[in-house]
Amino acid sequence: MVRKPGRMYRNLAKKAYTRREYMGGVPGSKVVQFDIGNLTDSFPTEVSLIVLEGCQIRHSALEAARISINRWLMKDIGRTNFLMKIRTYPHHVLRENKQATGAGADRVSEGMRLSFGKPVGSAARVQPRQKVISVFTTPPYIDKAKVALSHGAHKLPSPCRILIE
Repeated sequence: MVRKPGRMYRNLAKKAYTRREYMGGVPGSKVVQFDIGNLTDSFPTEVSLIVLEGCQIRHSALEAARISINRWLMKDIGRTNFLMKIRTYPHHVLRENKQATGAGADRVSEGMRLSFGKPVGSAARVQPRQKVISVFTTPPYIDKAKVALSHGAHKLPSPCRILIE
């Protein structure tokens, strides 16, 4: 069955659905690593990606942003000159009421009656002005970290800003 578009899950409409111990068959998160780069050194500067609107970020969008930012940082800065942290975790389980299609589907599918839905993925629920991804680096590499974060911001469903601390 085809995945539904991300705009269907972007808004914070209902309460968080996170109790995995009561759910069966929840797909795992696509986010592979939450800390990337030089994990041993400390860096004086933090460059963060901040969402401007509250929304839900699907785990596939978080992973796409992580891959994009990591590629730019590895190419421009090098592995030993940065530390990237993903600051959100996709706890919220997304549900979808699957509809049967084809011949005889009207006898199988119940339409919208009792349409609770089956788990299809997970999402991180973020509030306005929340940090999603942070890159720690040294002052000569701030501009390159900003470029990398701006490329990763295009993968997220909310408008984003870059904050330097």
